[in-house]
Amino acid sequence: MTLPETMRAVEISQPGGPEVLRPCTVPVPVPGHGQILIRVAYAGVNRPDALQRAGAYAPPPGASPLPGLEAAGEVAAVGPGGARWKVGDRVCALLPGGGYAEYALTPAEHALPIPEGLGLREAACLPETCFTVWSNVVLRGGLKAGERFLVHGGSSGIGTTAIQIAKAVGARVFATAGSEEKCEACRELGAERAINYREEDFVAILKAEGGADLILDMVGGSYLPRNVKALATEGRLVQIAFLEGTKVELNFAEVMMRRLTITGSTLRPQSDLAKARYARDVEAQVWPMVASGALRPVMDSEFGLDEAALAHARMEGSGHIGKIVLAV
Repeated sequence: MTLPETMRAVEISQPGGPEVLRPCTVPVPVPGHGQILIRVAYAGVNRPDALQRAGAYAPPPGASPLPGLEAAGEVAAVGPGGARWKVGDRVCALLPGGGYAEYALTPAEHALPIPEGLGLREAACLPETCFTVWSNVVLRGGLKAGERFLVHGGSSGIGTTAIQIAKAVGARVFATAGSEEKCEACRELGAERAINYREEDFVAILKAEGGADLILDMVGGSYLPRNVKALATEGRLVQIAFLEGTKVELNFAEVMMRRLTITGSTLRPQSDLAKARYARDVEAQVWPMVASGALRPVMDSEFGLDEAALAHARMEGSGHIGKIVLAV
């Protein structure tokens, strides 16, 4: 099969708001050693894409400058050492960048087969969130059956995934969200208690339950000291984003006295080897959850590739429930 020389894509014309996302034509990339080229059918839209667009999240060295950290489609070409895959295989993959395009490169070990029972549209929503949730909630956070787990932003792509994975692990799940509609979505996914943060105090609710054993937070800012108060003795807080800011005053005496753990991570800057390990874990542990129906991507909306600016506006307006995709 002969590949075209150029492709449609979406570039970041300059740092700024959604309007700086512009359609463009660029060369089709060529897979190097250990890489595959994916003909993209759908690309997931994620918060890190908006951070990159704003100039706050640079691509790692050697990665495409185009946004887009996950996609699903067919393998279009295989570089030397990409032996698991052959042209025509249907895959979804974590990408170092470049998903907002007709073709995207990724290390072969970061691609996964489409889970049983899912189409490409739904599969495009899984890699970024599943890698993030599994690595932070289960591996870093150590969530176990019977523990109390709180996720903030329960109706987001990360939140809807975290609720389902935590429920499948056997944890008691609590979630915060900003409206009754979003709280109902959290309950339907398996949260035993959905907390409308505009009307209720998650600290008081979790304290009444004995405290959270693990909290997954992407808000930061004023939530940090409140999270510490909401934790049980020897509880863990895992920070994965800072929508409200990175700097805060915190009384660490409470951390010492109750033997709390505060940790966190970002996925994109980690090594290819680390992400390959996550891929193997996700395929072995999370894909069976998808096959059994215990985990399903929650879909909010679909936009065309040329409508990437509208997709970002939808995401940053925070009215969405679940994932937003671009149909390429």
